[in-house]
Amino acid sequence: MSIESDLQARTRVAGQAPFILGALGLSLLLLSQITTQTEWIADSDSLAAQPRFWPGVAIALMVCSFALHFWLMRRRRPDRLDWVEVWRWLEPLEYVLWFMAYVFLVPIVGFLPMSILFGFTLVWRLGYRGAGYYWAAFFFAIGMVALFKGLLGVKIPGAMIYEPLPAPLRSFFILYL
Repeated sequence: MSIESDLQARTRVAGQAPFILGALGLSLLLLSQITTQTEWIADSDSLAAQPRFWPGVAIALMVCSFALHFWLMRRRRPDRLDWVEVWRWLEPLEYVLWFMAYVFLVPIVGFLPMSILFGFTLVWRLGYRGAGYYWAAFFFAIGMVALFKGLLGVKIPGAMIYEPLPAPLRSFFILYL
């Protein structure tokens, strides 16, 4: 067994093939877009001063490096463990979706009610079932609203559910909740 193949056998980990393929694909996509995202100045004196030159060098090196890595891999086809690892990489995206739902619903439900609901939902989703965790989420949500609206003065749009309220009450809810 050669040193190279021994090293590859010891360093091969689950997820390597999909990662290299994904990185190579992304690098090729970036390289294909270099002419639309950067400029080439005709009157420039220096090649190194061209706005397209260094990004092009960096992306070309990425493509070459990932292609060489993929070429030198002993086993290029992803297996079951690779896909298990890819799924583990995608799991955090669930929390991005939770946050996007929160951002989408704040103008409808309101900053304070949605923050409390978001805190309760995440506490439940993470598997904490004790009342103390829900109280912590409740007070954290109130603290965040006080911080952002009160101390930092962040202007957050009023909720649509406040519209039917009488004018003085609606103003209070929009300003403070």
